This record gives sequence, structure tokens and C-alpha cells, in this order.
Amino acid sequence: MAGLPGSVLFACTLNAVRSPMAEALLKHFHGRKVFVDSVGVRGAEIDPFVIAVMAEIGIDVARHRAKTFDQLADTSFDTVITLSPEAQHRAVELTRTMACDVEYWPTLDPTVIEGSREAKLDAYRQIRDQLRQRILARFPAAPSPAG
Repeated sequence: MAGLPGSVLFACTLNAVRSPMAEALLKHFHGRKVFVDSVGVRGAEIDPFVIAVMAEIGIDVARHRAKTFDQLADTSFDTVITLSPEAQHRAVELTRTMACDVEYWPTLDPTVIEGSREAKLDAYRQIRDQLRQRILARFPAAPSPAG
């Protein structure tokens, strides 16, 4: 198994729902070993449902500030993971002359779900849990040394 990349960028449409969730999850699991950031094609305020469902698992994202590709201080990433078609196109443009891996993880935008507050929260929880599973599969935690 290859080691963890040194840096990972998650990209989405607004950097308000899916990419902040993914950024926070990877930081939670590997934040001391991997530099993690997230961006959007456009910026928006963090979605309150994201704050709520991430708090349910003990991760605080309330201070997340959305940024766009144009606002990135550094564009040197080992891996760029895109979560929406729009972000995939922008990432391919960004990395055209870079040696980095670009992965596309198509992820439903839970903001399109209509219904009660609980139905919406369930949709956000589902996306959170799918991202967590995908991140742990792609960036597994090292096994604890036998003691």
C-alpha cells in the first residue's frame, strides 16, 4: 500500500457543504500527517446543516471560511479530489501542468433534498457518512503497533 499523500485538496461547487465535510473528516483522521484544504468553484457561507451533522460526530466546522480556486495561497497538492462535475472541470484546468493525481468522487448535493428539517438532516448525514467511508478506504489509518 502506498503511503499517505503529503497534501490533499477537496474541491466542490461552493465549498459550503461537501468539500468542507471532506476536509474536516480527513483532518480528523490524518491532520497531523497530511495537509488538507478545500475550495469551491464559487464561494458561499458554510451550510448550517453541515455544522449540525458534523457536530454530531464531534467535529466542529463552524469556523470554516469558503474559498475559491482563485483564492488558493498554494496550488501544489499531491492529490486533488473533486466532488462535483463543475469542480472536476476546474481541477483539470488547474492541474494541467502539475504532477498530481486528480480523483473524481461524484457526490450528491444534499441541498437539493426537499422536505422536513429531519429529512434534510438525514440527507446531510448520509453524505457525511459516505464521505467518511470513502476517505477511510482511500486514506486508511495505519494499524496500531502490536504491544
